[in-house]
This record gives sequence, structure tokens and C-alpha cells, in this order.
Amino acid sequence: MDSNRAGGVLLGLACGDALGRPVEFTSAEAIAAEHGRLTDMVGYGTWNQPAGTITDDTEQALCIARSLAENNEFSPGDIADRFVAWYDSEPFDIGRMTLRALSRLKHGAVWDEAGQAVWESSPEGQNAGNGSVMRCPPLAIPYATDWDTLVDVSRQSSQITHADPRCTWGCAVLNLTIAGLLEDADTPLRDALDFIGSDAPVALTDALESIADGESPDELKTSGYVVSSLQTALHDALGAATLEDAIVTAVNRGGDADTIGAIAGAVAGARFGQSQLPQRWTTVVDGTTEVRELADRLASRV
Repeated sequence: MDSNRAGGVLLGLACGDALGRPVEFTSAEAIAAEHGRLTDMVGYGTWNQPAGTITDDTEQALCIARSLAENNEFSPGDIADRFVAWYDSEPFDIGRMTLRALSRLKHGAVWDEAGQAVWESSPEGQNAGNGSVMRCPPLAIPYATDWDTLVDVSRQSSQITHADPRCTWGCAVLNLTIAGLLEDADTPLRDALDFIGSDAPVALTDALESIADGESPDELKTSGYVVSSLQTALHDALGAATLEDAIVTAVNRGGDADTIGAIAGAVAGARFGQSQLPQRWTTVVDGTTEVRELADRLASRV
């Protein structure tokens, strides 16, 4: 596997996360009023952190990447344990469904029960967040050529905290798309949708069909709803002319800017490779050296 593209998945995710962090929950109009077009890592803003600070998006993705690298296989129990250890470190940013699921895990629930219980107790509108899709791209690297397994591990990784089928299958579609890009597919999202067929929820597949066809929906939303996040991030990542433009476009839409930026960064990173990320980003983003090392370790397994 091309280590440049594998590195692009993880480092693109981290850069999108860090660029979007200071403007998370901010409208596109407010971003434009303060920054013009946000293209550089800036400090403070939302969460009041220094420039280059990553959030729960990258931190949980690193939990998955470290587990894969150290165990040489997918181990959902180990990943759940790492999530709990991260939760115990008192991160400044953590999603509500993730928090509730990790609290259950900490108090004895097993990995495939905690997220299920949280989902079943959550009303529609609060039960299908993007908290699992933002962290799942590391799985696409070692399982890029084994799509049956990639679907299984992607869905199980989601189930730890997000058991809604739109979330579990969202992780599968995202990772299949990234895997296709890593293997030079011409139509990666179309291939992913064809592979899962009718198994995934219609709400998810319908939203992504137009993106797979190269179309731009009338409205691209930036909420934390998993379907909207995937639609917007995949639109920007697959349609951009450069890796930088994919991330910048996604982040400047506002809303859940760090997560949509992270997803777009992972996908576009697989398209273009980490060498196409601006040095002005990679020199300030937290954990760049470890991210690159983990990507190399995961790529060597393919």
C-alpha cells in the first residue's frame, strides 16, 4: 500500500479536526465575518485551545489506530478499554452519546451492550450522531483489500458507542470508500454503495446516491446527524481539486466543523496523500509524528 495515502487518511483527519476546532458550532456567516476564509490553524475560539489542538475526533481515532497497531488485529474490547481510559483523562470535548456509552462501559457494561443501551433509550433526533464515523477511518488501512471484514469491523467499532444502523452502516460506507481510494478505485463511493446493497438504511444510501453520481444537493447540512455529516463531507472530499481545498471547504461551512472537516480530511487524504497537506498545518497539529508512524504500521499489514 502507498504509505503516502495511508498517512493521508490519518493526518488528513487530524488536520481537518484541528482546523475546524476553533469554529465548531459557528455559522458560515460568522466564520466569514471573523476570518474571511479560514485557511490557517488558529487558536482559541470554540473550546479555547491553542492552534493545532485536536479534539475527540482524532483522539478516538488514535485509540483505534494504536489498538490495531499493537494487537495486529481488530479487538473491540481493547478499543473500548482505550476509549474508557481516554474518557477518564477528562477530555475537553466529548459527544453526548459517546459520554453515556463510555460511562456504562466504565461501570461494567461489555463493548457490544453499552452503545446499544444508549441508542435504545435515545429519542429520534438524538440517536444517530456522527461520533463513530469521525473516528473509524484507521480501520480502512489494514483492511483495505478485505471488504467483508472491513464492513464487519467498521460496524462493530461503531456499536461500542453508536448502535443505530445509520451509524454502523455509515462507518462501513465511509471506510469502504476510503479503502477504494487507497486501491485507486475510479468510483469509490459508488463501489461502496453497490457492495453494501440493500443492507444499509435507506435514509443513508439515498442521501449518498447523488454524491456518488457527482451531483451537488440543493442543501448540504452541517449538523451532527450522521447522514448529513457523511453527505457533506463526502461531497467536499470527492469533489475538491486539492486536499487543502477539501478540508477548507468543509470547515468553512461551519456547524460541526471539526467533525465534518475530519471526515473530509480522511477521505481526501486517501485521494491525494499526506504529502499534499500544507506544511503550515502539519507543523502545528498535535501528534503529527505519532500519526504518521501509526499510518505506516497499519499500511505494512496490507
